[in-house]
Amino acid sequence: MALLEVKGISKNFGSTAVLKDISLELEKGGALAIIGSSGSGKTTLLRCLNFLETADTGEIRVNGETLWSAAGAGGRRESVIRKKRLHFGLVFQNFNLFPQYTALQNVMLAGELLAREQPDYRARRKDIHAALEQQARELLGQMGLLERAGHYPHQLSGGQQQRVAIARALALRPDILCFDEPTSALDPELTGEVLRVLRQLAANRTTMIIVTHEMAFAREAADEVLFMDGGVVVERGPAREVIDHPREERTRRFLSHYEA
Repeated sequence: MALLEVKGISKNFGSTAVLKDISLELEKGGALAIIGSSGSGKTTLLRCLNFLETADTGEIRVNGETLWSAAGAGGRRESVIRKKRLHFGLVFQNFNLFPQYTALQNVMLAGELLAREQPDYRARRKDIHAALEQQARELLGQMGLLERAGHYPHQLSGGQQQRVAIARALALRPDILCFDEPTSALDPELTGEVLRVLRQLAANRTTMIIVTHEMAFAREAADEVLFMDGGVVVERGPAREVIDHPREERTRRFLSHYEA
């Protein structure tokens, strides 16, 4: 059974159909790169998976559990949705770090907020805080940023901020880590920093969905590539096969603009 099963997801904004009957599966440890031109529906698909947008039709299952079904009447309260989001970690284009917190505090924050909902939080607050801090320092170390733990976002480069954002997403141990064009706001040198981290995550078999315009990275690090156009899946297959030998004319036209 696949870790992630997406069936028949559609999403309209007014009279505009942005996603049209999207279905896909992702195995545990797999890395799926989603490519396509601006407006093809890539970001909307990620936002539906993370419940930042509500799909109009379809079903989302993780580990066999139905997290979302358009046919279901319940499960739409914000408290329920927050728990469902824990299955996914989302790294945005523009970092979205809290400027008033240090890198360490940014990584710890979500865990702290969740811990406060536990009935024994007051009694165990010091132990919980210590465990969260140790985990955050380990993740920053994994990102090569341990020495920057006490720095605020404005004291970090764009590449460093994005790596903090990745550490923050990993802190909640999501089943699936999602990236929405994680290098689009970075210059080429800083892009390399972030892509090195993503390659390492892929090598460690972290389950990932990566919306990207970096074709060389997709070809090298992803197991599969999915090409979207006009809100539909046009082509999907092994990364090297799709990028080097696309079957569909729309895929070929899109890839002709890149050197992979």
